[in-house]
Amino acid sequence: MNETETVVVRPRRIRWMAVPSALLLVVVFVVVAVLLRSSDTGVIFQVSDQIAMIGVGVLLAAGALLFTTPRVLADADGIEVRNLLVSKKFTWREVLSVSFPDGASFARLELPDDEYYSVMAVQAVDRERAVEAVRALRRLHKQAWSAD
Repeated sequence: MNETETVVVRPRRIRWMAVPSALLLVVVFVVVAVLLRSSDTGVIFQVSDQIAMIGVGVLLAAGALLFTTPRVLADADGIEVRNLLVSKKFTWREVLSVSFPDGASFARLELPDDEYYSVMAVQAVDRERAVEAVRALRRLHKQAWSAD
């Protein structure tokens, strides 16, 4: 491993679930919106109601797709962790270790004062890919600490 290595990790299996789920949500809400006008419930639905139903489906689909956004970008200088909505960068000197506790869903960065930061891009459901990612991050961490 050379010093210019960059490790990029994105979750894989969550994409297999989130993308079809998002598509299914949009399809279901479009079908419901189309069927609103033809239902005999005694309520009069307008075109605006149909558009709102489709909008709700699109918003729920966007929420499902948020789970595909986690990413880790690490190099010799540090690690940038993007979870669902927040991205944070740490130098390797700020990180005590990279761990994956038993039973945890995500890896985490152990920080000083008994704090930690979850790394949602490294997920237990990705199995061997998660193991490889943790090993690569630990190598970078070790290199940074041994360089001093």
